[in-house]
Amino acid sequence: MTKSMYKYIGEFWRNRETPEFKELMRSRLIQWRREGATERVEKPTRLDRARTLGYKAKQGYVIVRAKVRRGGRRKKRPVRGRKSRNMGVNKVTPKKSIKLIAEERVARKYSNLEVLNSYWVGQDGRHKFFEVILIDPQHPVIAKDPRTSWVSIKEYRGDDIVYLKNPVHRGRVHRGLTSAGKKSRGLRTKGKGAEKVRPSLRRHGRRGN
Repeated sequence: MTKSMYKYIGEFWRNRETPEFKELMRSRLIQWRREGATERVEKPTRLDRARTLGYKAKQGYVIVRAKVRRGGRRKKRPVRGRKSRNMGVNKVTPKKSIKLIAEERVARKYSNLEVLNSYWVGQDGRHKFFEVILIDPQHPVIAKDPRTSWVSIKEYRGDDIVYLKNPVHRGRVHRGLTSAGKKSRGLRTKGKGAEKVRPSLRRHGRRGN
């Protein structure tokens, strides 16, 4: 049985210890480090992964590469004396994943678009790089496609039809509604041990009041 092009691309990205992958990643990271924190790109670096997550090569779709610094919180050491265990400097990590932080930063810069999903494209000792898939809710191609019409609403203005953002899905990345956000909220766990995660940890704590 013959393999598709996407199958070969996926195998190349899964085998990251090969000399070809290391050389390609090394040359790309040299260029990516010099660029800004968010850079719009013409086409996905990982076409197979982008297609799996909903990307289509047509109008209304935007790909943005985000660069986020790795590691936990950078907290300053106290000026006065402390015991080592009471300093609260090391091992202070955010609950959000770096992937979710990348999506939020891209969403703030491209405020007229909505985040659909994202995927990893590289990392070095200092940064991680992700490509974020965004869609334009006001674009007719997005609004008329059954796969993405949920992000838009139709409004009649005289004889014209205007597509607007659906208020239900506005700012979805900042409310933890993307895949990375749901993972950080613990929503991928079901059944025993996950009694408190739905609808959210904060809401569950306020139920008895």
